[in-house]
Amino acid sequence: MADGPTTRETPWSVSMLSGKLKEYLDRLGTVWIEGEVTQWGVSAGNVYGKLKDVDGDATVSFTIWSSVRARLSEQFKAGDRVVALVKPNWWVKGGSLTMQVFDVRHVGLGDLLERLERLRAQLAAEGLFDVSRKRRLPFLPGVVGLVTGRDSDAEQDVLRNARLRWPAVEFRTVYAAVQGDRTVPEVVRAIERLDADPEVEVIIVARGGGDFQNLLGFSDERLVRAAAAATTPIVSAIGHEADRPLLDEVADLRASTPTDAAKRVVPDVAEELSRVEHARARLGMRLTAILTREADRIEHLRSRPSLATTSWIVDRRAEEVTRWVARGTDLMERLLERQHAAVGSLRAHVRALSPQATLDRGYAIVQDASGHVVRDAHAAPAGTALTLTLATGTLAAEALGGASDPRRSRPNEASGSQEGRPNEASLAHDGDANANLRVGDAE
Repeated sequence: MADGPTTRETPWSVSMLSGKLKEYLDRLGTVWIEGEVTQWGVSAGNVYGKLKDVDGDATVSFTIWSSVRARLSEQFKAGDRVVALVKPNWWVKGGSLTMQVFDVRHVGLGDLLERLERLRAQLAAEGLFDVSRKRRLPFLPGVVGLVTGRDSDAEQDVLRNARLRWPAVEFRTVYAAVQGDRTVPEVVRAIERLDADPEVEVIIVARGGGDFQNLLGFSDERLVRAAAAATTPIVSAIGHEADRPLLDEVADLRASTPTDAAKRVVPDVAEELSRVEHARARLGMRLTAILTREADRIEHLRSRPSLATTSWIVDRRAEEVTRWVARGTDLMERLLERQHAAVGSLRAHVRALSPQATLDRGYAIVQDASGHVVRDAHAAPAGTALTLTLATGTLAAEALGGASDPRRSRPNEASGSQEGRPNEASLAHDGDANANLRVGDAE
């Protein structure tokens, strides 16, 4: 094929174009460039990585052969800001361009990492990374929210492993870009949407592995603050174990991988069933031991003499009742005797003090017409109507005037004075004077 102008009839072959590109690039020679290492991988002694422009959005791949790497006096890693002596190298067979590095040196901490460290320190000072803010995940969430890339391996890992552990788990997935300029706004909207859903109890933000540059969106301040403002617990499952974006710091739980997130969000049904069986077995053993111990105690109590024959309780109580009844009867009889004697004594005493007793001894009570007791003979002049109260019955009388004391007269005189006057009597009366009375039946 001729090496000349190309036409539709005389095109170049692919190998010719690739060869000419290599010839052209080889004439460029070496050049010193500055950038930030975003990927650094070693394979068979050679280094394959990527170098990102510090200010612009441009990235080139580079290769450091083992012979050049052996001469390097410094150690490098992703995030280092370096200057490198490179030469464009076009691979004819594969049609790819890479920069072959002949020398590389540190120029200080990468600007990107420096910005991330400043943001990390600022958010930490605000308390967004405090352990006290982190919420406990529900033991068995009813609905799990998932933010991930469409048709991504991370989505399949989360769904497959979660359903293997708990087949009934329900997911509500919102797809978003997980790298590039659309990552931050789309992931923020997805988190806000799932956080507003009252049925979602936990949110997983998942992305597979990638280089440092591809994970930068998950360290953006807007995304971190949106995760901190969410009321639903958030699980961060970004990249691999070594990757640690700022979302991991603010999330309620950091999972090393999407698979790890699925295992930590839902329990293993087999493990839970095994725990239930173990718990039931332990409860059964414990209950059996308690029942056996209590049965032994009851049997021991029943074997005691006091419970072996129950009639002793009735017999003893019957004897006690009989004894107390007899004692009560005896005490009651004694009490009645004492009280009867006391009543008799009181009755005799009352009777001795009673006016009736005085009347029974032959005395009388003299009252005038108004009912007043006559104590002085002068209070009843002749003709005064009187009432005499005797031991039995009453008599009407009339005062006849003064009389001699019958106690001073002789008995025969007293008896003679009464003859021929059956309705008249001379009664003794206490006092200095004596009175004669005319006595008749009282009405």
